[in-house]
Amino acid sequence: MKPAIGNRQEIGTARFHANRPRCELFRSRRARGFTLLEMLVVIVLIGLAAVAVSVSVTRGLAGARVRAASSELAGALRATRAQAIVHANEQTFDVDTRANSYQGANHRDVALPKGLEVSITSAKEDQPGEHVGRIRFFPDGSSTGGRITLKAGRREWHVNVSWLTGEVRVVDTAAVP
Repeated sequence: MKPAIGNRQEIGTARFHANRPRCELFRSRRARGFTLLEMLVVIVLIGLAAVAVSVSVTRGLAGARVRAASSELAGALRATRAQAIVHANEQTFDVDTRANSYQGANHRDVALPKGLEVSITSAKEDQPGEHVGRIRFFPDGSSTGGRITLKAGRREWHVNVSWLTGEVRVVDTAAVP
């Protein structure tokens, strides 16, 4: 420790002034903090960032939900085709556009996720009702063909069924240039 020089005393690198009151020293340290306005600006920026992230995540989840629904629909179409081949008799796949549901070879109604619109393009003979479309699969694997469109907002997924081979293919229209 160095000896005291005048009214100040040095201890390490900190300097203490003997004539200054202690509360004045703390006040000068507090003056270097953040103002209320600065704190509010930071909180607003954090809020805006959180909103941007949540919107992005919500869109991603909605896209994933529709992608999963189109894959499940394609799987049900493939299963119906397989049943036609295995049992050597015609099988039908019905899509109800009013109820947003479909029915495959197992004859159970499967509801599509909410917020998803479905439409079907098939032969006129394969439309048993005003809001029902049908795709038939034959024992040789062929089908009457058609397209089932799933729409969520501006995004569309097409589930195409080839009439000649009965092949089922899912196409994300946003990914196609």
